[in-house]
Amino acid sequence: MKIILDGMGGDNAPAEIVKGAVQAVAEISDEIIIVGELGAILEELENNGYQGEQISVKAASELITMEDSPVKAIRTKTDSSLVVAFNMLKDGEGDMLVSAGNTGAIMVGARLILGRIRGIDRPALASIFPNMNGDEPNLLVDAGASSESKAINLLEYALMGSTYVEKVWGRDNPRVGLVNLGTEESKGTSVTKDAYQMILNSHMNFVGNVEGRDLPKGVCDVIVCDGFTGNVILKLTEGLAMSIFKLIKETFRSGLKNMIGGAFAKSGLTKLKEEFDYEEYGGAPVLGVNGPVIKMHGSSNAKAVKSAILRGLPYARENVVDIIRQEMLQIDEYIEEEED
Repeated sequence: MKIILDGMGGDNAPAEIVKGAVQAVAEISDEIIIVGELGAILEELENNGYQGEQISVKAASELITMEDSPVKAIRTKTDSSLVVAFNMLKDGEGDMLVSAGNTGAIMVGARLILGRIRGIDRPALASIFPNMNGDEPNLLVDAGASSESKAINLLEYALMGSTYVEKVWGRDNPRVGLVNLGTEESKGTSVTKDAYQMILNSHMNFVGNVEGRDLPKGVCDVIVCDGFTGNVILKLTEGLAMSIFKLIKETFRSGLKNMIGGAFAKSGLTKLKEEFDYEEYGGAPVLGVNGPVIKMHGSSNAKAVKSAILRGLPYARENVVDIIRQEMLQIDEYIEEEED
């Protein structure tokens, strides 16, 4: 496998990107092609003492920043690390693309350069969602690619998420849940009601509507919702987790008895914190386009880069894109039957 890595994307590029690549190749036999400013990347490889042959560099003279307009940047910065990386993936020069760059630009580039899988109306950004089960997180689809969705889009999200969890995470017959106001079939908007029936009549393991308060309990493997709802869920969860950890930390620092109790609880709290740490989970897959793309957190450090590469490899190895493409043929047949 050849992994195409955007060397200039993210807040900590290229130093942490290159460092993460060096750490990753120490554990895999696959090749990594880092795309970006040649001199800067070679300097970082030297700083990390890397002299192997698994990592190579592809020169790109431009950079898409977090402030750039996604559409304009993809169309005008044709020699940017991200656009060059997308074209490499499209031309078969690599098997998977990993980037911590501008989220909007990644989604636009995926649609315009790679193109949507036939039958997919809207590609989705999936995200890891930790829960109380620890080592078995959920996958939330959509995490913010499309703020508004039609019922058919929610069906597509469910199918793509289910396929990803089964093939990449190795979970047989993953449970699919639809985020709603209540668990009753009659609850929700006209869109969620229609989506409920579509998913129910599919071959997926649909557990029905799920409420926001039950998501941390791990009631389903695939959380399906529109991008607006998904993004709010993610950011609320992240903010709440940070607030709770801060409160716990302040509590254990207030008084000798609490400090002693904190010392005994430290190992357990460290494990809990790791379960909510994006560095442990790597990146979020872009689903519905013609190529495996992994979006990393914008502030990814070397550990997060390494995790994204290692955890993302099954996306390419298991031919998930081709499987989704075949699944979409079945959905098209189902839709035609419903219309008749």
